[in-house]
Amino acid sequence: MKVSRRYTTKARIEMIPLIDVVFLLLVTFIFFTISMTIHRGLPVQLPSASTAVVERKGFVEITIQKDGKIFIDKQNVTLEDLRVRLKALHRESPRTKVLISGDRKAYYDAIISVMDAVKESGIPGVSLETTWKE
Repeated sequence: MKVSRRYTTKARIEMIPLIDVVFLLLVTFIFFTISMTIHRGLPVQLPSASTAVVERKGFVEITIQKDGKIFIDKQNVTLEDLRVRLKALHRESPRTKVLISGDRKAYYDAIISVMDAVKESGIPGVSLETTWKE
């Protein structure tokens, strides 16, 4: 007498629909990230920000007044003195960060010169201080 055996099919994961779903998710994430980029060509006022949070701990503060005078930790310095002091600070503490507080009416050239001095000294962290929007 013959005993009939039942053949059961094993469950399997189909790869083609899985690839389609993964591709759809990938395309969706790409579109979302593209839509979240900031357009840099829009006119903005740099001195004010609504979500500005600055941690003052561990920062060296450089202030630029509207007449172009440069202060480091409330001491008036020339641009060359600033370079020397920043290099010395970087040698003492390589993780030193700089906070630049520029007056709203300060010349852009003065701010760029200070940022160049910071970069030349090798200090990796530079932040620009802003005020809260009202």
